[in-house]
Amino acid sequence: MKKENSQYDAMDKTLHAAMSKLTSGLSPSALMAAYADWAVHLALSPGKQAHLMEKATRKSTRLAGYLSECTTQKGQNQPCIEPLPFDKRFSDPTWQTWPFNLLSQSFLLNQQWWSNATTDVNGVTQQHENVVEFATRQMLDIFSPSNYLLTNPQLLEQTKQEGGQNLVRGMQNLMDDMQRHIGNKKPVGTEEYAVGKNLAVTPGKVVYRNHLIELIQYTPVTEQVRPEPILIVPAWIMKYYILDLSAQNSLVKYLTEQGFTVFMVSWKNPDQDDRDLGMADYRKYGVMDAIDTIGKITGKAKIHGIGYCLGGTLLSIAAAAMSRDGDDRIQSLSLLATQVDFSEAGELMLFINESQVSFLEDMMWEQGYLDAKQMSGAFQLLRSNDLIWSRMVHDYLMGNRTPVNDLMAWNSDTTRMPYKMHSHYLRKLFLDNDLTEGRYLVDDKPISISDIRAPAFVVGTQKDHVAPWQSVYKFHLLSDTDVTFLLTSGGHNAGIVSEPGHPRRSYQIATTKKEAKYTDPNSWEAKQAHHEGSWWPELTKWLHNHSSKLTAPPTMGAPNKKLSVLCDAPGTYIFQN
Repeated sequence: MKKENSQYDAMDKTLHAAMSKLTSGLSPSALMAAYADWAVHLALSPGKQAHLMEKATRKSTRLAGYLSECTTQKGQNQPCIEPLPFDKRFSDPTWQTWPFNLLSQSFLLNQQWWSNATTDVNGVTQQHENVVEFATRQMLDIFSPSNYLLTNPQLLEQTKQEGGQNLVRGMQNLMDDMQRHIGNKKPVGTEEYAVGKNLAVTPGKVVYRNHLIELIQYTPVTEQVRPEPILIVPAWIMKYYILDLSAQNSLVKYLTEQGFTVFMVSWKNPDQDDRDLGMADYRKYGVMDAIDTIGKITGKAKIHGIGYCLGGTLLSIAAAAMSRDGDDRIQSLSLLATQVDFSEAGELMLFINESQVSFLEDMMWEQGYLDAKQMSGAFQLLRSNDLIWSRMVHDYLMGNRTPVNDLMAWNSDTTRMPYKMHSHYLRKLFLDNDLTEGRYLVDDKPISISDIRAPAFVVGTQKDHVAPWQSVYKFHLLSDTDVTFLLTSGGHNAGIVSEPGHPRRSYQIATTKKEAKYTDPNSWEAKQAHHEGSWWPELTKWLHNHSSKLTAPPTMGAPNKKLSVLCDAPGTYIFQN
């Protein structure tokens, strides 16, 4: 019987894996369940239906009045609805001319009505409401007049001025992108950036390698350094060198120039053979092996830990386990755009429920890993106006190409995630929130963030779709240590890559002592002063304040302890496709 069940399970998993290729990894069952919940409750809510009919009548009347003004009066008329603040599709003045003003106004009114229809229906679960509202908005966006040549005045004007050459270029761009997608090639323009040439070029050596990481020790550039070295643990969902981009915006280079010895974890890009690597392996062979190696090289017991995104979550887990076990080698903890509580993990929670996680598990079961391209569907949908429709209009109808920068080149250098690790991550952290609830096990014993005693420097970014800053701020609630929280402008990636001299950067910062009373994030934001410029100097000042007196730099590697230099930075794992 068990064997037959396994065969039946394999049949289901194979079907779901095949379906995932058509749905970008999104579970159709989860979407259908959300719409069924909404439709049934709406059908049983005559009051809500009557309210929607009343709204439809009022909006139709407003649109008819606007149409009358447009046909009887000369000049611009006051719109009957304004776009949402983040919606820039109709900001050009040409959208105020006839008949495009009517097209945009009718679209916005229709969009607003559907938002009313998909929200505030009594009885619908909050996640199902969010999913239905989100999915409906995506479908409506397909029909936005800004997406089509004949209904977009800017496109019509450009086509007229260029004699249609923009469309010729757009078709060439489309064919080029299709060929690159079929050939599994990187986006156009990324050829100008190459790892080891103008990306990840900070000098250093690989001083340790196991089956999961390479540990890079960067060459010191100052005569003296702080005794406590820095270990940076990046996320393994992308390659590490977002923190070592070009020479002018490398956080690694900046830290070495400020007098710190810096080590970086470079993760292996897993394949099918690594399907059984779990979160415990990433902690043990990633963070802990790196800490042990650094101790042998520097001869120092304590380190400054810096974690970015998922790497920060893993570093927090390791720090909590170390503190539980009486291991005090963490001198300080810096968490960049990192969540340890996932109950309010932003719009990504739209795609995290039992149905979706099971669907992803079935997809990974077949191939042994989750490819970054299979994750991209959800991330692009979260910002479809910016990442899908605006790009299509810009590249294929306007015939223009956005110049590629180093951050965009890094973003196209994708990685994979092992089946077991990603399933564990989604279930234990996102779905069940075990780390917050005290159920997360390390070596078969639970850990708690409140056990961490090292002072913490926590960075949130204002426009973060991956780790909303209010969620990052929850470290205050869970920890029992001094927390310096910094809120910076920008998003999940660009907000972190915020080198001195970067234009239009600002931040707020304050330290909360462990004995202080709790302040909610909105009150904290309203109270703190704004500072112009990069937040990097604040980090280095904080690290200096939590370090010992300057000393001579350590040797590169430790040959006498069987830690010889293996190769030059950026190592070999970074080149794995």
